[in-house]
Formats: sequence, C-alpha cells, structure tokens
Amino acid sequence: MARKKTTAKKTATKPRSSRRKGDAGAKIQELARSVADTAFRRQEPHVDIPIRALSNVSFNQKTRYIEMGDKTQRRSFFNYGQAKRFMQTLLVASKCKDLIDEDKTASIRQIYYLAKHTIRGTSEKTFDDQGESDPVLEDLEVAVEALREELHIFASSKGAMIGELVFVDSGDTIDATRLGTGGYAIPGIVEPEVIQFRKCRAEFVLHVEKDTVWRRFVEDRFWEQHRCILTHGGGQPPRGVRRLLHRLHHELKLPVYVLLDNDPWGYYIYSVIKQGSINLAFESARMAIPEARYLGVSAFDYERFGLSDDVRIDLDANDIKRAKQILEYPWFQGKRPWIREIRMLLANGFKMEVEAMCSKSLSFVTEEYVPHKLKHDKQWLD
Repeated sequence: MARKKTTAKKTATKPRSSRRKGDAGAKIQELARSVADTAFRRQEPHVDIPIRALSNVSFNQKTRYIEMGDKTQRRSFFNYGQAKRFMQTLLVASKCKDLIDEDKTASIRQIYYLAKHTIRGTSEKTFDDQGESDPVLEDLEVAVEALREELHIFASSKGAMIGELVFVDSGDTIDATRLGTGGYAIPGIVEPEVIQFRKCRAEFVLHVEKDTVWRRFVEDRFWEQHRCILTHGGGQPPRGVRRLLHRLHHELKLPVYVLLDNDPWGYYIYSVIKQGSINLAFESARMAIPEARYLGVSAFDYERFGLSDDVRIDLDANDIKRAKQILEYPWFQGKRPWIREIRMLLANGFKMEVEAMCSKSLSFVTEEYVPHKLKHDKQWLD
C-alpha cells in the first residue's frame, strides 16, 4: 500500500474546567424551560421523545448512513401510565445538568444511584432498578440530541489501541508504539477537548472484533510491520471506540478495515461501524464511517484459504433468522457482493470465528491471511 504521511493539526489543550460545558447543558436547560412554560400556561407538561426504532430511521443514499426520522412519542405528566416515566426523565436530566455544571463525570451505574430515592410521603422509589434508568438516559440523549458522554455519563471502558500514533489525552502526551502488550485503553469520552492527535505515521486502521485476536496482532507486532493502528472493541464496539475510529478516519484520512467473525453478529458489527446504529441514528454523522471496509472473515474464505472442517460451527435457527433480517436492511440491498456473501453463509450452513484461523498456524491470521486481504483489494467487502 502507498504510504501516507499525515501529521495532525495541533490544537491547544483546553483547561479541564472548560471541557464539554457548552451545548448539552444548554439543551437540558431548554428542555426544562419548555416543560415549565407549558405548566405556567396551564397546559399539560410533557416531553416529546424521538422513537428509537427501525420504523423511525431511514438510510440516506447520499450520506450513506442511517438517519433518525421525526416520529416522536409524547410523555405526559397527567397521563397515569406515563407520569412516572415523565418524572424519571426530568430527574435524570437534572442529575446530568448537575454533573455538567460541576464538571464531573459519573458512570451509568452511578447516575442510577444519584437519581434513586424514596419519594417524600410515600414508599415509592424513583427507580426500582437500573433496568429502568438506563432506557431513560437513552431517551434523554435523543430528546436533547446529545451523546451521553456530552451529558457527562460514561460507560465502562471496553476497547484498546496500539500503533503508529502520538496523541495527547487530558494533557498527557502518549506514544501508542510504547504501550507494551496492553495498549491504550480507549475511554468513553474521546472528543477533541480530551484527545488531540499530534503525529501519525500510520497508513490505515485495522479494527478487530475481540481482544483475543487483537493480542495476537500485538504480539506479532503487526502494527510495526504494516505501519498501522490496531484497535478492538471487545465485541460490539462501544461509543468511545466508534467515535475514535470516526475521528481517525475523518481527521487523519486513514482507511478503516474491520476484521470480524463470519457470522450474522460480525455482519451486524460491520453495519454499525459503517452505517451507524438505530439507537444512535441522531448521531450517525459523528459515529458512522461509510468508507469502512470489511476485510473478513468471509464465507468464501473456507475454500479460498483451504480451511479444515475443524473451523466450522453449525448455524442455528437464530443465526439463520438474523442473517435473513440483515439481508433485508436497506443499506445492504442493492450491494451484490454483500448479497452473495450472506447467501453463501446460509448455503454453507456454518459460521467461522477469526480465531479459527490458528488451525492453519498460530500466526496465520497476522502473517498470511490479513496481508493477503490487504494486497488483493477485491477480497474485501465495501
């Protein structure tokens, strides 16, 4: 591959007290003002929540990512079946506003405990368990059009990075080539106010599904031999990982290749990275990478690379159902290579994991399989 020398434009590191205080706090304040104004007009207080479902998303052929529609569901205070959820929504919004004002962050679990209490004069609790608070937080995100990270809520870190990149994280300069075998744990918040790219010598990004495969690439120093950045998302990549991939692609102009299991779940992960997800359709422009390429594993690789029967895992009924559902996604329809791929999976009747490549040899995936795919462009899927 032709080498691309890219050096990121330097930006001043902002002091911690000024980070992420802008739009999210103002949006919550506007939400509260809207509810209060409605009450003062002696009308029923309510919050309109965009519907997070396939029925309210569409695929934009021009941008090539999923966009959220304008369908909403009204959550009203005087509706007996909605009153509690209405109160919970405003309560979580209030706690997020407090975090923003104090410039502090909290985990999803901590926001549950911050908002949980017994309502005065009753034995009723605001939340019975975290299963109630998590969906309310997701509703708040779409209602104010802000990621939870902008609301100062973070999830557990899941994902890592290593390779030809020097960057700054909260004032600390980090050379991603000097991080040992553990790499850099990708945080939930990776916005430019927190992470700034300084020097990049990578030619591309290789994202793999699981840490077990990522460790094989790290141990074999694939990133050094092929001048790249290696990332993983611990399965379904969390928001921080997806947002970082988006930034690496758009700001540093790096191609992004993904190496995932040959099963419906691997196809779905690729779809989320490439087109965005239904739940976060309102933020696809900051998360999706329409130019991402599926390096493998492909259903055609069983014969193409002479793999043995030991790598085969029979498809179950759920696999078959999921594969057919994915085949009907608007963003897969019309793409003949992908239609052939999914139909081949179903015709094979089995799926394969990336780890199965070690049946050839322990380093087959790093020394032969991926280098071959990178060299022969027609063997990856767009």
